[in-house]
Amino acid sequence: MSYIPTIGLEIHAELKTKTKMFCDSLNDPREHHPNVNICPVCTGHPGTLPTINKEAIRLVLFLGLALNGKVAEVTKFDRKNYFYPDLPKGYQISQYDEPLVSGAALNGIRIKRVHLEEDAGSLLHKTPSSILPLAKGEEKGGGSPYSLVDYNRASRPLMELVTEPDLKSGVEAKSFGIELQRILRYLGASDADMEHGQMRVEANISVRKNESDPLGTKVEVKNINSFKAVEAAINYELSRQEELLEKGERVIQETRGWDDIKQKTVSQRSKEEAHDYRYFPEPDLPPLVISKSGINLEELKDAIPELPSPKRERFMKEYALSFEQADILVASRAAAEYFEEAVSELKTESVPDMDKAVKLLYNYYVTDFWGILKEFELDIIDLKDEKVTPENFSDLIVLIAKDIVTSRNAKDILRHMVEEGGDPREILQREGLEQITDTSELEAVVKKVIEENLKAVEDYKKGKSASLQFLVGKSMAILKGKGNPGMLQEIIKKLLV
Repeated sequence: MSYIPTIGLEIHAELKTKTKMFCDSLNDPREHHPNVNICPVCTGHPGTLPTINKEAIRLVLFLGLALNGKVAEVTKFDRKNYFYPDLPKGYQISQYDEPLVSGAALNGIRIKRVHLEEDAGSLLHKTPSSILPLAKGEEKGGGSPYSLVDYNRASRPLMELVTEPDLKSGVEAKSFGIELQRILRYLGASDADMEHGQMRVEANISVRKNESDPLGTKVEVKNINSFKAVEAAINYELSRQEELLEKGERVIQETRGWDDIKQKTVSQRSKEEAHDYRYFPEPDLPPLVISKSGINLEELKDAIPELPSPKRERFMKEYALSFEQADILVASRAAAEYFEEAVSELKTESVPDMDKAVKLLYNYYVTDFWGILKEFELDIIDLKDEKVTPENFSDLIVLIAKDIVTSRNAKDILRHMVEEGGDPREILQREGLEQITDTSELEAVVKKVIEENLKAVEDYKKGKSASLQFLVGKSMAILKGKGNPGMLQEIIKKLLV
């Protein structure tokens, strides 16, 4: 029997601020030495008082406006009480009934609220011999397991976005998360790197038989650390709940974790309700009136850049790209802007076919250029202003479009550009990579290849088209990649009639 899924997401993202949420300790996710960026406030010492980070407020409002949400006129912070070893105060300063933003939407999914809170610290679970030198007489692996606490992350500004239960599948949740991550990066609000814990997804999942039935028992799944895992965890949990109901058993309201190795959810604890946290207004922080916060909402609205979705639609229309091609480009704001700058430079050049040239630019950009960047562990921003400017990249595409350089040698030129910079035309001349189009020179090479590869010649005459490409490849090897492939093909066909 088929069941109707109901899914809501809770997504946390660490914000890119200089300091933490309620103190002046550095907010540096790259700090690997434990307990360096801490102070009496973020480690919960008695008598210390929090101070609201204005930039964190601004970034949440920026996101809320970008998602067409309603900004609260007055907001407040609350204490969320629960004990955990990496929560130094024994409670978390969060927001409960008066969030900063409400009523937003993304990908057709309603967003109930976006609020601010402080992050907890982090635990490192170890056995004695895994960190410390063995004591005299101690056997390797002996002793009881223990945990170390690092408070560097404690009190970092953490945005939480809560959707309405509008999602219906794992793939829809994955798509929502990816789009939100892109928007956070476009706005400069968060790096939202899931691999490093800067963005975390939790899913609330239930199933029911009919639309008219009340919602099923909700299960929360935590510890989801990749978008692939978001889809897998939701799909698994939907199947698990459906199987329970088919057996006549009931779904227990609980919190479950995602085991990425076993690809299954595992029970962690009974699900807490809001009253379990004993929320009450944070007595050390007065309500915040947004109009008196020093944050200009109109200026924030004007500062919202073109976001991924409208940019994707425009790229499809202006550059005749498919949805998939445009989606690859808009995944990074810097990558999309570089592409546009290169295209604008291309339009100032004289190329035989502008549409073909734009497609060439796209293909070399997302395959060859990005491939070399990955090889050298570089980002487009590392090269944009010096070694491989959009203008220089466009110049390389012009050389290809005009048949001045072959595809193979264009890749060599691009590698030179990444390694040392420079004008592609100068590299072309310096390295002697200009394409050979002299018919007599090409024909002399082809005749030599034909004489040395008689079996391939016979195969070609028998109708094996792959043999033609083999002969072209042999000719290109002799010409060191500088021969015109189209001309070589025609010469081979002519000589083997």
